[in-house]
This record gives sequence, structure tokens and C-alpha cells, in this order.
Amino acid sequence: MNIMNKIILSALFVLSFMVVPLYAADEFPSGPDLNADSYLLVDFHSGVELAAKNQNKRIEPASITKLMTGYVIYHALKNGNINLDDNVLISEKAWKMEGSRMFVEAGKKVPLKRMLSGLIIMSGNDAAVALAEHIAGNEAAFVSRMNDWAKKLGMESTHFSNSTGWPDENHYTTASDIVKLTRAVIKEFPEHYKLHAVKSYSYNGIKQYNRNKLLWRDKTVDGVKTGHTESAGYCLVSSSKRNEMRLISVMLGAKSEKERADFSQELLEYGFRFFETHKLYDAGSVLAEARIWKGTKDTVPAGIVNDFYVTVRKGHYEKLKGLMELDTSLDAPIKRGDLVGKAIIKDGDTTVHEVTLVALDAVDSGGFWSKVTDSVKKLFH
Repeated sequence: MNIMNKIILSALFVLSFMVVPLYAADEFPSGPDLNADSYLLVDFHSGVELAAKNQNKRIEPASITKLMTGYVIYHALKNGNINLDDNVLISEKAWKMEGSRMFVEAGKKVPLKRMLSGLIIMSGNDAAVALAEHIAGNEAAFVSRMNDWAKKLGMESTHFSNSTGWPDENHYTTASDIVKLTRAVIKEFPEHYKLHAVKSYSYNGIKQYNRNKLLWRDKTVDGVKTGHTESAGYCLVSSSKRNEMRLISVMLGAKSEKERADFSQELLEYGFRFFETHKLYDAGSVLAEARIWKGTKDTVPAGIVNDFYVTVRKGHYEKLKGLMELDTSLDAPIKRGDLVGKAIIKDGDTTVHEVTLVALDAVDSGGFWSKVTDSVKKLFH
């Protein structure tokens, strides 16, 4: 199918670099109605929301916080600031942490690789604090990095006060923001994300099991993180990959450990049952030629920055129509990466996806005569 079978030229308004899911909620088959404070089901590749309840409501994330703790650690490893072979000194503060622990001992040094397993698999609060201190000197400085990364990821309704998820009135996030973080972890650090699928880990003679019960129920589930406090309820971020389609489910404020697993499984089954995801274009694909005025070239290739995926109701992929809108008033100079238009995918009359088009090359300003003649041509275009 020629998905881009129609070109429309129009004025360009404010656009986003991210795929924008635009299916109206009532266009989808009715999703599950679950007794939890907040939940969200999203396709990993396209970012399309498939089912939701209070997804933008501020909530207490409990140990789901450790997704961001891990994300900051992964960046520190990537940048070479720390190493998996580092020995992490266990402070008295880390040793005294309550809640879930990996049971490290004060004054001991533990390999960072083991501490990371304790953080992700055991959800150790002691591991979170010790790692924060090792990387940033103290937990407060580490939390500042957590909040910096939250801003970079566009987590606009999130603020962290600690590295563990310990209850605090200034420690909050939303299901929507958790999805942003989860997508970043899976996409950017697949080698570390594998830890989230490990079912058990032993340290200091104590074997503990991953609290994500879906790892035992469903072989397609490979993460992500549980959380629980009295005030937050039972929480679970889960992800499942079947064939080339991956879904992310966020369940917050369930009433029991069983319900958070049951509800999360119900969301995942709903998504795989009723929807399908397809890759339309690779990153860097040229989708159009944009007209450039007053430059050394008359046109510039317009394309996409990231891989372009579409998620639609099952059986609707072949019915999709595509169009492009290009800005008709672009004057040189044009830099590579400048916005020049958008690609739109429609299912009938419903817009289901949008993605911005950017210049894939640069165009310098033309000479005096080029500017004069193009100014005249532009008036009549």
C-alpha cells in the first residue's frame, strides 16, 4: 500500500517531534473498566494510548521510583563515570533503610553490579541509597539528577524527593510520565533492561523473588517494576512483546498484589487482542520535497527524525490513507533539522497519527538576484 498517496500544501502550525496519537477515545473498542486509581496502556513504538483512566493524575509512585534511579545509573555507566566493577561503600544511612531491602551491611563494599541487581530485582531501598551516594556523593545530589532527567524526558508532572519511592508529599508522578520513562529505559538501555525480567536474586544468603507476578504467568512479559506503600496502594509497570508489537501497562493504586497483576494482564490482553502496530518508515526517510525560497536550491528533502510506527484497530491497516502538509513560505537559510511540515495518517476521516517533517539537508541563502526574483514569485505562488 502506498501510505503517502496524497500531498496537500498548507501553512504549518506548531508541531511536535513526537508521534501524536489522535484517535478519539470513543473510536476504540471499549477498554477494561478497572478498580484502580489510575492506569494507562500504550504501544511502545508508536506511543498511542489504547486504554486509560486518570492517566494525568498526580500519584505517589512508591518503588516505581527506582525506574528513574536505574535510568540515572545507566547514564552514569554509559558516560564512564562509574563501572560495574566499582565497589560501593554501604553507609549507615543505606543500611538503616526500611521497607524492601537486599540486606547489605554497613561499612562493607559491594560490587556495583550486585547492587544494581539488588535495586532492580529485589527493589532494595538500601541499594538505591547506596548507589545514589556512590554516584553523586549524597542522595540529595542524586535526586537532583533524577529531576533533571525527568525534565529532559518531558515528565512535566513529576517531582522526586528521594531515590527509593519512600512516601513524601513532594514525591509524585503520573501514569503518562511513567510511560515516558519506561519507553526511554527500554529503548536506550536494552542491555540493562534485561535485569527487569530476572525472577529471583540471592545476596548475603537470602534469596528474594521479583514481585512482578506476570513474569511467571506470561512468558512474553519481560518487566518492568512493582511498587507498594500504604498510601500509594499496589502499583505495577509491565511490558510485553508479542512478535514485533510491544505494549506498556501502568497500573497505579490497585487494592491488592493480586489485583495489580490481574488488572495489568487484562490491559495487555486487551491491547494485543484489538490492535496492531506497523512500521511505516525508517528514521531519515525522505517523504517529500519542500519548496525553499531565496536560497541556493529550490527544494530541500523533507523527512522524519525517528522510525515512524502506526497503531490501529486490527484489520484497519490496509484502509489507512496518508497525506503531507508542507510549509509553503520557507525562506533560506534552512538548517538541517528545521521543521518544514508534517505527515498525517488517517483511518477514514479520523486522524490517527501525526509526525513532524524536518529538513534533511541545509540550504544557504542565495544571491541578490535570487532573492529578488523569488520574492516576486512567492507573491503569486
